[in-house]
Amino acid sequence: MSAVQFSRRGLLVAGGIVVATGVSALVLPASAQGLAATPSMRGGANNYLPGAPIVKRIGGGGFWMTGTVRRAGDGAPLPGQRIQIWAHTTEGYERDPHSHGATLTDANGVFRLEMPQIVPAFGQPHGHLAYDSGDFETVFLRPVMSSSKDKSLEAHFVLQPV
Repeated sequence: MSAVQFSRRGLLVAGGIVVATGVSALVLPASAQGLAATPSMRGGANNYLPGAPIVKRIGGGGFWMTGTVRRAGDGAPLPGQRIQIWAHTTEGYERDPHSHGATLTDANGVFRLEMPQIVPAFGQPHGHLAYDSGDFETVFLRPVMSSSKDKSLEAHFVLQPV
């Protein structure tokens, strides 16, 4: 059997850890602080139409809006969450009802909706997305595309329970 040797320096370091973090740091594993909720973006609610219908596709398609929805804190995927999407496209303006539609997240908290190509409005090609179903705090997002030639845009929601 081997003997455990303690040095004065080792004892001082261990004592400092206990003082700085408490005994729990020595017996409990490190854990994440949690996933912070997504804040609403300025301008995200522009031309929002409450209650946009759930659709299979907006207009003729050709462009994909995708993303994920997770719960704040533990990051668990949130299935069945309604995400509304609208944009200035080749087929209509942000304010046009036919430019709006909603979709639901799948079992993994992923959403995907095909829509017409987004075109620049006020110099920026961008989309609008909203979570507004009531189980979690409402969040509006306004992601900007890196190029108006892009054929897809991603947006990710981390929702805080109400």
